[in-house]
Amino acid sequence: MEESPLHQFELQNWIPISLAGLDISINKAVVFMWIVVAVTAMLMVMAGSARRLVPGKLQSMAEMMADFIRSMILDTMGKEGMRFFPLIATLFLFILFSNLIGLIPGSYTVTSQVVVTAVFSCVVYGLSLVIGFYLHGVKFLGILVPPGTPGWLVPLMIPIEIISQLARPVSLAVRLFANMTAGHVMLAVLFGLTIGGGLLIGWLPFTFTVAIYVLECGIAFIQAYIFTILTCVYLGDAFHLHGHDEHAH
Repeated sequence: MEESPLHQFELQNWIPISLAGLDISINKAVVFMWIVVAVTAMLMVMAGSARRLVPGKLQSMAEMMADFIRSMILDTMGKEGMRFFPLIATLFLFILFSNLIGLIPGSYTVTSQVVVTAVFSCVVYGLSLVIGFYLHGVKFLGILVPPGTPGWLVPLMIPIEIISQLARPVSLAVRLFANMTAGHVMLAVLFGLTIGGGLLIGWLPFTFTVAIYVLECGIAFIQAYIFTILTCVYLGDAFHLHGHDEHAH
């Protein structure tokens, strides 16, 4: 019987642990989350400890990544958004390395777990609400009424904007989870066809497997960028209601 392409996402508890009735067992996803954190931290520490006037490859990569993240923040939140640089950089690097490490055969993609992406998106959206109410007080509710909306349209626009706001964390979580899952399923199906086709016709799906694999490397970066830029946009909306500086205090 052929193995299901979804089999790679099944998780078995390697070390069963229960705390106050809560299952906190260690499985493959947990271990690879630790690996992602360790690899990311190790690379950043190595890049920082070997700083030179003429940067090496690792230092150049780290500096390019820092400039890229800094540009995202300045373009969406302005200078005051730089206080969130550690959060934004951590999100981007964790998602990027999770996506890339998950492309190594035999590994596991942490971001293919919807619970992981959902926690990230809820934290980001919750933080934007906290910042918005902290800076603007009840005026932050004005985000539910787009500027220029005629008075008679306000009762209609408010429910629509509430739905739009609630959809933000859902779309943020599902987009990343769905893209990572779909890509790995497609690779598993094509690899299965390559094995099943043998030497005679197996080269055709193998060619597509290589092409999709290269494409997935690009998608790994794009999905990390999309998640991070939307995070910056949501936090930027909390800073600047409808694009205007209206800080209450």
